[in-house]
Amino acid sequence: MPATFRSRAAIVAFVSLFVLAALSVDVLAQTRPQRTEFEGKPPQSILWVGNSFFYYNNSMHNYVGRIVRATKGKHRSSSVTISGSGLDWHDVESYFRPNGIGKYSFVAGNEIRFNKFEKLFDAVILMDCSQCPIHPKLKAVFHDYAKKHSDTARRHGAAPMLFMSWAYKDKPEMTAQLAEEYTKAGNDNDALVIPAGLAFAKAIEKQSDLELYQPDKRHPSKLGTYLAAATVYAAVYRKSPVGNTYTGGIDPETARFLQEVAWQTVGQYFQH
Repeated sequence: MPATFRSRAAIVAFVSLFVLAALSVDVLAQTRPQRTEFEGKPPQSILWVGNSFFYYNNSMHNYVGRIVRATKGKHRSSSVTISGSGLDWHDVESYFRPNGIGKYSFVAGNEIRFNKFEKLFDAVILMDCSQCPIHPKLKAVFHDYAKKHSDTARRHGAAPMLFMSWAYKDKPEMTAQLAEEYTKAGNDNDALVIPAGLAFAKAIEKQSDLELYQPDKRHPSKLGTYLAAATVYAAVYRKSPVGNTYTGGIDPETARFLQEVAWQTVGQYFQH
């Protein structure tokens, strides 16, 4: 083999190894979550703070509540959502005011019941607008309000959690970007991060014909809401949703697939 050819081959080999090493470092550099479990005992009451990504399909908090109750667990939740909102639109302090949220509820026979709680909520799930955590003009605002609302929640005895939202259907590159910012914010505030966005990506990778989105390519379909709810359950309660009898009206085979994806995603996200 001519010396020149050997020299070129050596250079190509070196460059290839360098590229592979760089890629490996890039993968390893992905921020990992520091908090991998909920603070204390599993929550029996949760306040959801977010936007339309939560309230589509009769609201994600209802799905989570039914998944929990299907296991004979106790669960109470309230959802405070504003269409199109970022975290900076919400006055979380006001959500804990006395005689406010949860003051009364309607029971059988349309009777009103006035409630008294020892503690209003055990936990708060926070979600920013779909682009805010990665938007160049709003990223800093996301991190500021993730801290502000996390501090507020803790002052009232509630553990803060961050809900990692999903990429738009036609912008899959958002997945890694959102994952990075939510994980950083979670680490900065010692808050559990719920990797719903990663679950969407995994489900699409495994079964691309599954429709997780509304026609607008942003909001969740019923399947998307169910997948996200199963991911919340898996992350917060650290129990497998696989085999849960509540399927949200979805056919059993598809529901089981979504349950499996949620459980796999949570396991992979929190592994060290």
